[in-house]
Amino acid sequence: MKNLNLQPFEGTTGNRNQMGISWLIGAAAVTLVLWQFSWGNYILYPFSILATWFHEMGHGLTALFLGGNFHKLVMLPNGSGYAVHSGSLFLGPIGRALVAAGGPLGPALAGGLFIISSRRYKNAHICLMILSGLLLLSVLIWVRSLFGIVAISLWGAGLLFTALKTPHWLQGWAIQFLGVQAIISTYHQRGYLFMNKAVIGGQVIVSDTGQIAQQLFLPHWFWACLIILISVAIFVQSLRIAYRD
Repeated sequence: MKNLNLQPFEGTTGNRNQMGISWLIGAAAVTLVLWQFSWGNYILYPFSILATWFHEMGHGLTALFLGGNFHKLVMLPNGSGYAVHSGSLFLGPIGRALVAAGGPLGPALAGGLFIISSRRYKNAHICLMILSGLLLLSVLIWVRSLFGIVAISLWGAGLLFTALKTPHWLQGWAIQFLGVQAIISTYHQRGYLFMNKAVIGGQVIVSDTGQIAQQLFLPHWFWACLIILISVAIFVQSLRIAYRD
């Protein structure tokens, strides 16, 4: 962290702005503290829903990219969800492991991209437009639970409004905040990551890390540790890129 460049970055309007690396780290710290309290979980509930969407889309899109079929995405009011996919995957067991890893790494990858895009306000605006479009498109194609349809539609509409009707500084702030919440959500899921099996939608299923262990080698807790380390690395690297000269 000591090598991070704290100089202002350049916005497309010609003004030099620094939203503050301390703000990003502070937002992450406050989020971690809020998760320690039941009322804090209520405050962060909307962002937990968005993180679940990233997670399940990560599973589904990875399966799609590897030659499988992404059938539907189901989101539940308790913040959990699942993606349904089928078909043979490119790379066989490795492909199945990648699909399992695509879920927990999805929020971190998206969050890193959001933070990097905030380097320039034009990129932040484009990122908000793309994200809102993907949210609304997913409702039309994949989201198949009433709760998910309502929640993701609201997120999509809200971000579209932010991209079209708010000043540049607010768009940059919004995309940075979403990036922090997305990456930190991986840590919030640590209990699930360190489980070999979990109960989702009333059914006992093998966890993501459990599936990786089944398809490859080494125990599920090894893959849980690796996923968390990768998420931390993405956070640090995204800060370096966003605040470099």
